[in-house]
Amino acid sequence: MALIVQKFGGTSVGSIERIEAVADLVVKTKQQGHQVVVVLSAMSGETNRLINLAKQIDTRPSSRELDVLISTGEQVSVALLAMAIIKRGHSAVSLLADQVNILTDNMFGKARITDVAATRLKHELEHNRIAIIAGFQGRDIEGNVTTLGRGGTDTSAVEIAGAIKADECQIYTDVNGVYTTDPRVEPNARRMSQVTFAEMLELASLGAKVLHIRSVEAAGKHNVPLRVLSSFYPDAGTLISFEESDMPGNVVSGIAFNRDECLINVEGVLSGTQYLAKILKLFADNGIEIDMINQVNHNVDKVDYAFTVHTNDYLHALDVLTEQQAQLTAQNIFGLTTVAKVSAVGMGMKSHSGVASLFFDALAAENINVILVSTSEIKISVLIDEKYLELAVRALHKIFLTENE
Repeated sequence: MALIVQKFGGTSVGSIERIEAVADLVVKTKQQGHQVVVVLSAMSGETNRLINLAKQIDTRPSSRELDVLISTGEQVSVALLAMAIIKRGHSAVSLLADQVNILTDNMFGKARITDVAATRLKHELEHNRIAIIAGFQGRDIEGNVTTLGRGGTDTSAVEIAGAIKADECQIYTDVNGVYTTDPRVEPNARRMSQVTFAEMLELASLGAKVLHIRSVEAAGKHNVPLRVLSSFYPDAGTLISFEESDMPGNVVSGIAFNRDECLINVEGVLSGTQYLAKILKLFADNGIEIDMINQVNHNVDKVDYAFTVHTNDYLHALDVLTEQQAQLTAQNIFGLTTVAKVSAVGMGMKSHSGVASLFFDALAAENINVILVSTSEIKISVLIDEKYLELAVRALHKIFLTENE
């Protein structure tokens, strides 16, 4: 018998028929002898409907009140699923986040979970009940309702799994696992039966949409194995584990990409690390996350810097830098929005030379120029012109994952 946390997203509970299907899946797991905790998102489209209602009142609604409003979506889905399971003759109870003491910080709309008390959940499990918990939400220390932002229900599920020491956290979505790249871009993409936590963390951070990076980070913090499955066609899915497979495989496991990148150039800055530190502090103080950094030194004591930021932060970042241009000693500040990032990720890169050569040969063969480069032990990322993104993905997938099959 195992203790399993199952998470179902919006499309998985998008209608009464889908909720009934989820109830069958949960009951089947229970009948196999496992203890089950379920974490749900709102029904698909519900959160957007609630946001639209708020914007009819105020185009920039209070962030606190918006969280109070949109958190109600999960209350509907958890109650409906509990009803469906009870109808099937099993004991179930729906619980809101504050009923299981999911504590967060007070960053409304993008709160982070700081603690999950397992007492209530353990009580329900001891009484052989299926606990169905509202994901995507929590309470701060003052008792305010908070929501976790994009990927919040995945994160809720993993944090809950960690708190109750679950054997596995199963993320049910509308895809049936983790693929070598997006099949919509590369038809030859294939599902992986297993991927390491380190690889999944890189893939999620580099643009792979199947799991949000915060949920993968939470899995690492709690050492919780994750499995990605389809709620429409459930099978073994993809297991994200902390053990590297002994089976020989490809040097590169996946090709990730991200269109939500913008480039900012800060040119002609006086050389000296203190100026880079000032730039980075400006970004940090304004909540702007930086992805890639490049530095070019000139012979005349001048330095050019290049940064990439998320599209949503681009205009804010430009404003912040321009306001402080004199203090930063920058001669010129400008940006570029028509860029994208493509990356190759794989544990095998640690022990195989020549990966970088193959990577850049593949791009050169397609006449794709590289603007920035970033590497780690298990990844190579490049910033390129956005119009070549899909071509780059297909070229890299072919050389690393199709021709080597």
